[in-house]
Amino acid sequence: MPRFFVEQTAIHGDTIVLDEANAKHLSFSLRAKAGDHIFVCDAAGQLYECELTKLDGKTVEARILSVQPSVSEPPYEAVLCQAIPKGDKMDLIVQKAVELGVSRVIPVESQHCVTKIKPEARAKKRERWQRIAEAAAKQCGRGKIPQVEEPIRFEALLSLAPDGCGYFCYENGGDSLKTMLHQERTKRDKAPVFYFLIGPEGGFSCEEALAADQAGWRTVSLGSRILRTETASLFLLSALSYEIEIESDIRK
Repeated sequence: MPRFFVEQTAIHGDTIVLDEANAKHLSFSLRAKAGDHIFVCDAAGQLYECELTKLDGKTVEARILSVQPSVSEPPYEAVLCQAIPKGDKMDLIVQKAVELGVSRVIPVESQHCVTKIKPEARAKKRERWQRIAEAAAKQCGRGKIPQVEEPIRFEALLSLAPDGCGYFCYENGGDSLKTMLHQERTKRDKAPVFYFLIGPEGGFSCEEALAADQAGWRTVSLGSRILRTETASLFLLSALSYEIEIESDIRK
């Protein structure tokens, strides 16, 4: 069943009004008609099953049939701080990170990044990545659209993570990822928050590693093999989902 996202302001009693972009998609791409059913998610993670009542190519109105919390959101907040890779690799990273449960994506400009985004192009880049995130959220049945932020400098990024929540993924040593995730799963009563910092193709410099350590980020190793930047982020999010989301369900 098609899935769409709206803000709370689009919900009026038992009716949801979709915007023009979604109206065009339903009317012309999906060739939907009155009486068809769709899923709608709001910004609070509620899932609505709706029946279409009006389609005119510019506006869609749908009647709410049922509402329930979305069950597709993970029981943690994962913020991927991804050093910007070259080419179109960031497109793939954003898409797959959304499928794997990421909450936010923060593109990071670090010392060894080959790609340098001009200040005037940052907003346009973010808009492209946000569209990719929205499409991925619809495809995989997410309850929310993860936000992709504008690129930020490495030095500025280090101050964003709450105390004890920053994890610096480094190929030159650090705590075992398995040990770290197990500790986080067992020590917290509330939903954990993770800020994972992944390096570019050339890795992090020694100066950046020192700065992360001084800023209180915990250094974490992803194993004995050096992973490509696009592999590292997806491997990490997969391991996080297994240890805290899937493994926890198995042990219940």
